[in-house]
Amino acid sequence: MKSGIHLDADAVARCQWCGDDSLYQRYHDTEWGRPVDDDTRVFEKLCLEGFQAGLSWITILRKRENFRAAFDGFDIERVAAFNGRRVNALLKNADIVRHRGKIESTINNARRAIELIESQGSLAAYIWRAEPTAASRPRQLTWTVLKAIGKTDESTALSKDLKRRGWTFVGPTTVYAAMQSLGVVNDHVEGCHVRADCDRARNLAKSESARR
Repeated sequence: MKSGIHLDADAVARCQWCGDDSLYQRYHDTEWGRPVDDDTRVFEKLCLEGFQAGLSWITILRKRENFRAAFDGFDIERVAAFNGRRVNALLKNADIVRHRGKIESTINNARRAIELIESQGSLAAYIWRAEPTAASRPRQLTWTVLKAIGKTDESTALSKDLKRRGWTFVGPTTVYAAMQSLGVVNDHVEGCHVRADCDRARNLAKSESARR
């Protein structure tokens, strides 16, 4: 079997990072690498990737519904209106990651997202402008190649621009993880059973966007 591929009990080939955890497998199969063009969901992904810094993604994934409840579904306008009292309440919420800096960053980033949407029209469209060209992508995405990426020129440039706009907890590695999750890149390795499907979904999304 190819390196970087995990076979489950039914011989389904997946990227090895999701292992045998059913929640992780479902996330891998139905979300990761599939295109997202909704501003609320894009904002949520960016925030959760920020919360993930220093932790494992499965930790955040298991708490995701708690995060959604705590942050009003990551509604950008509502989160932007959070005040000090709300921050203190979140710091007492044991169902999420209680990190003051990350909580305050989420509120700050909601306010910056409103500014960005006003100037750019859409948070999702802004993020998708960072999609790399096909020529710059690896010809064959193996596990070895994927492990060596971490960040790219595109994620670094996007990170710098977000920081220039006042966003926080958006380093190039965090931004690249969001790009992977949002389908801006398809980083399912060769041999993964959903890689081709994610490519089709990305192509369809770009075709529909071009027709708008």
